[in-house]
Amino acid sequence: MTSASGNKPAGGMIRVAVVDDSPALRRHLDKWLARTAGFNCTGCCGSGAEALRLVPEWKPDVVLMDVQMPGMSGVECTAQLKRLLPSLQIMMLTVYEDADTIFKALRAGASGYLLKRSTPQEILAAVRDIRQGGAPMSSDIARKVVAAFQEPLPSADKNLLLSEREREILAWLTKGLSNKEIGDKLDISMFTVKIHLAHIFEKLHVRSRTEAVMAYLQ
Repeated sequence: MTSASGNKPAGGMIRVAVVDDSPALRRHLDKWLARTAGFNCTGCCGSGAEALRLVPEWKPDVVLMDVQMPGMSGVECTAQLKRLLPSLQIMMLTVYEDADTIFKALRAGASGYLLKRSTPQEILAAVRDIRQGGAPMSSDIARKVVAAFQEPLPSADKNLLLSEREREILAWLTKGLSNKEIGDKLDISMFTVKIHLAHIFEKLHVRSRTEAVMAYLQ
């Protein structure tokens, strides 16, 4: 089942698509997006295959993606959508909170990870955050990611030679903070944060904040 708005969104409006196999949840999210100023629901899809066909046509800014769907998982759908639309922001919205699923979703290209028990207000706030370059996560998810940092690094990874400051910045990245927010936390300038990020990207051989986090966790 799909739906798409016939109205073009006003300037500055965040265009959101929903991919979930639950008709009730699709209706619920569509309703909240429609009644909240600054949001436009471009359409809803009930499967990954449907999303691959329609999302490129709708060209949303953000996709709310379920993980477990019949036929094609949300993780695989995310990976394929990112290949088609590299600038698309995808936020997982799921009941699954095991570390393996979280990391697979992030490696596939998701920039955020929320649990379905989040309130509509929390989901909408996360959509705004991800649109502005953040990486929102439910607090339970963020704790699991942070816990992964606290595990001893395999010996093969010790040659990465990340400095203590670089590891601090990576830890804050897992919480979705912007460069300015990280700078405020560490009492350094946003420009200095950018320099550290450039060094991190070079050492880890990555090109984005999400890739840097995942490369370090591996």
